[in-house]
Amino acid sequence: MTIFTFHLAELSPATTARALWRPPSAPGLRHAECLALMTLGAPTISPSRMQLRRMAMFARWEDEPALLAFLADHPLGQDLATGWHVRLQFLRRWSRLAAFPDLPARSGDWDPAEPVVAVTLARMRLPEVPRFLKWGKPVERLVRDHPGTTLALAAMRPPHTISTFSVWHSIQEMEDMVHGHSAVPAPDRHAAAMVERRRRDFHHEFATLRFRPLSEHGSWQGRTEIVPR
Repeated sequence: MTIFTFHLAELSPATTARALWRPPSAPGLRHAECLALMTLGAPTISPSRMQLRRMAMFARWEDEPALLAFLADHPLGQDLATGWHVRLQFLRRWSRLAAFPDLPARSGDWDPAEPVVAVTLARMRLPEVPRFLKWGKPVERLVRDHPGTTLALAAMRPPHTISTFSVWHSIQEMEDMVHGHSAVPAPDRHAAAMVERRRRDFHHEFATLRFRPLSEHGSWQGRTEIVPR
């Protein structure tokens, strides 16, 4: 069964830089996005906006044995195995990415009360970065501070790839945030940004992907149970 994973690890800046420059290849690895972590809501000019000592990798695998072999045998996989990762079952897609041309709009059914992982991946139009920051920063703070998340972060790969990753207690809480229905200050920040994106897109391509968390492994900054149970 095809699975996805999202990895977080504290690595040397040289290791992260090499992975950003040349993502890994391995048997059964269908696609990998290697990114340097960012702190959601941090100032635009800040060391927190690109953390080469903290790497994320979002990947698609032909099956779980391919993932296990990568973690055991590949040099980058061995480094990532020192951190944390979650194994994911694809559920839903909005928009489309060239990297995942065969993903259907949805796969299977789900319970609104079940936990969910959301991943966004975008290739920025560089002239649109100022507009993106204006509209995106409030959304970053909304997701970062939302009571429905157990983990929320962003990551980037220069010059134009941006990603967000968030783990939610429930699909319902995530959807309430998206549509501006959460009981939080300024709940419509995400909805307003989406209206602006539709008016004039910030990106060459953009997709939001929804996943069911299957299992999590390792720890991240002292936490071992990031995914709700």
